[in-house]
Amino acid sequence: MATATKQVDEALERAQKLLAPEAAEVARRPDAASAGYLDLIGEEGLESTGPTQRLMFTRLVPAIYERYWRPALARVFKGLTGPGMAEEVRIARLLLGLGPGDAVLDVACGPGNFSREFARTVGSDGLVVGIDASETMLAKGAEELRSSGPSNVALIRGDATSLPFRDASFDATCCFAALHLFAEPFDALDEIRRVLTPGGRVAIMTSVRRQLTPGPVKPLLQRASGMRVFESDEITGALSERGFVGIHQRLAGLVQFVGGRLPVEAAARDEAG
Repeated sequence: MATATKQVDEALERAQKLLAPEAAEVARRPDAASAGYLDLIGEEGLESTGPTQRLMFTRLVPAIYERYWRPALARVFKGLTGPGMAEEVRIARLLLGLGPGDAVLDVACGPGNFSREFARTVGSDGLVVGIDASETMLAKGAEELRSSGPSNVALIRGDATSLPFRDASFDATCCFAALHLFAEPFDALDEIRRVLTPGGRVAIMTSVRRQLTPGPVKPLLQRASGMRVFESDEITGALSERGFVGIHQRLAGLVQFVGGRLPVEAAARDEAG
């Protein structure tokens, strides 16, 4: 256990080097990492967008999230023929083009199930940072890291629409099953683009309205659940507007998987400017 705790601390130290100055100042508080993850929000928390997101802040859902909640909920929206959880991980890895030594940001990481999978791909020279707003999700994730590793994952409590990292900090960013829960999802896309390096890749899994879903039903679903239902071209269009190229989209039921990358030349010009 002592060795595992040391590895968690070392991963957090590596992650702190990627923080923007203001966030780094918060991270220096004595109690910021006392729970096994770095807390950059504190007691004030973030405002919930609805009942679905509030469930993520309970103690029950994190306890059953990885094994029962996430697979079952995803199956409802993806349909019986949609990809299972192992296939989701494979899709994310392919869209992100992960390799040894990559720095990966897992946005809305929950208890870190995807973060841990990515960590095995990028190896000890790589780093995976999972960020989430839920204390209970991160506490569960920290428990998993202490018991079974891997040693190159750091968990941070923070705001996905105002990421606490320096520009161009990550080679790849994943946001699966969460963008539709954000109050300002396009602010989150702005932030994802900002923290990616030249040539950086993004992988997103989120909601999509299919033709079989009548237009008038959409606002009813959103109000009842707190989940946004994106039109089929909203996310691909938003990525294109933000300079991503090579954009791919795969639909499965009421879910879409979308990936893209920043062109090296354009991203480099942004940094120079």
